[in-house]
Amino acid sequence: MENKNLRFETETIHAGYSSEEHQGSLVPPLYQTSSFTFDSAEQGERRFAGQEEGFVYSRLGNPTVKILEDRMAKLEQGEAALAFSSGMAAVSAVLTALTKTGDHILCSQGVYGCTFGLLQVLKGKYNISHDFSAMSTIKMLEKDLKPNTACIYIETPINPTMKLIDLELVASVAKQRGIPVVVDNTFCSPYLQTPISHGCDVVLHSATKYICGHGDVIAGIVIGKSEFIQTVSRTTQKDMGGIISPFDAWLLLRGLKTLPVRMDRHCENASMLVDFLRSHQKVETIYFPGNSDYEEDHSIMHKQMKKPGGLISFAIKGTKQTAQLFMNQLQLIKIAVSLGDAETLIQHPATMTHAVIPELERRKMGIEDTLLRLSVGLEAWEDIMEDIEQALEKI
Repeated sequence: MENKNLRFETETIHAGYSSEEHQGSLVPPLYQTSSFTFDSAEQGERRFAGQEEGFVYSRLGNPTVKILEDRMAKLEQGEAALAFSSGMAAVSAVLTALTKTGDHILCSQGVYGCTFGLLQVLKGKYNISHDFSAMSTIKMLEKDLKPNTACIYIETPINPTMKLIDLELVASVAKQRGIPVVVDNTFCSPYLQTPISHGCDVVLHSATKYICGHGDVIAGIVIGKSEFIQTVSRTTQKDMGGIISPFDAWLLLRGLKTLPVRMDRHCENASMLVDFLRSHQKVETIYFPGNSDYEEDHSIMHKQMKKPGGLISFAIKGTKQTAQLFMNQLQLIKIAVSLGDAETLIQHPATMTHAVIPELERRKMGIEDTLLRLSVGLEAWEDIMEDIEQALEKI
């Protein structure tokens, strides 16, 4: 029986899939095939002409991938979705689809290092300029927008400073000018935040992170209105080829089933660790959406996020070498640049994920040499805390 009002936790398991359409298989089947046969030459002609629904070639569509796309569209409250081979394939496809030579992109004041690298490529090769904005007030946003601004690109929380952007504020200004708003929702997952419900137009994820949850897939997802998704599918995805494999889509469907349970544990562990870090004399500053020390961000968090999330950034007292020494003393926590895994991971943004950004730009974004980003895992929070504590004692 179809029910359009199922709760989020139920949709992560059931949305977009009917076992009756797949030989009664309880688990979505893995269609590990590159091509699909036609009943006749005429049917092939109709499918290539777009006159008949059906699969043709897995670069253009695959049943396993479609189940994932339909489920993610439902979870993000969008009309349609498109899966990619990586988060950056998703970012590249969206920004390419929304811009042309001479356009301008307005970005939140801080983006993932590879997104920054892509912006530099667009600027150098295609004269597509960009600027960074705090986007903290309507007046500031209106000042930073230009006549040729083609889209607004937001991370919230921003990687790795955890600064929040008020999505409803940005969307209200953008809609007056007909400018699409793109949100990288990787740090939250749709369990914690649904930007489309706050007026934004396009949502994307590095599905490698919380959507997968197990550190064994590289993938990306884009969600938006059907017309836009079809445009991206027929152009920048089809022709540039950033296609997800059916097996990776199948693994993401498996990971999604436990997303709510995992996110609750990530968030609970992070909150406990923040309390510990705030009281430690060797920790200088903590960046966390649930940190009430930052009243403005705390207010935005309560407006648009279900919980503060599972990521903490904090600055160690000392130098870059002090921060690296601390990392090298950790025993349980792994030094790795991803996030959202079952394992707790730590990385040094200035020399790792954001190393491509020139030092002056990094500092403007708030990325100092002593800043560390902690992706809190699913272990017992006490064990994570004890590992941090023993490492801090050695610096």
